[in-house]
Amino acid sequence: MAVYIDPPTWAGHGRLWSHLVSDESYDELHAFAAGIGCPERAFERDHYDVPAHRYGDAVRAGAVEVGSRELVRKLTGAGLRRRKRWSGGAGTGGAGTGVA
Repeated sequence: MAVYIDPPTWAGHGRLWSHLVSDESYDELHAFAAGIGCPERAFERDHYDVPAHRYGDAVRAGAVEVGSRELVRKLTGAGLRRRKRWSGGAGTGGAGTGVA
C-alpha cells in the first residue's frame, strides 16, 4: 500500500516534526523508516516522528505527502490508530508531538 507523511508543523524539543504512518502495517512502516535512517526511538505508538530536515528524504523515498487530518484518516481507516492514553502525568515519550 503506502506510507504517508504530514508537513513538519508539530513543535517539540526546539524543532518542527512530521509524522510518518502506514496504511498497511507496522511492518511496512518500520521497514520504510529503517530505509530512510529513522531510529527506532522515533516510533511512538503508531507513527514515527520525523524532524523537518528529514522530510525531503522521506518524500524522495516514496512517502506520500498529505495533510495531518488526512494522515489520521489513513491511519484510522487501516485500523492502525493507537490513541494516547491519558495518564494525568507529565511527559509524552518520543518527540512528544503526538498525531493530531
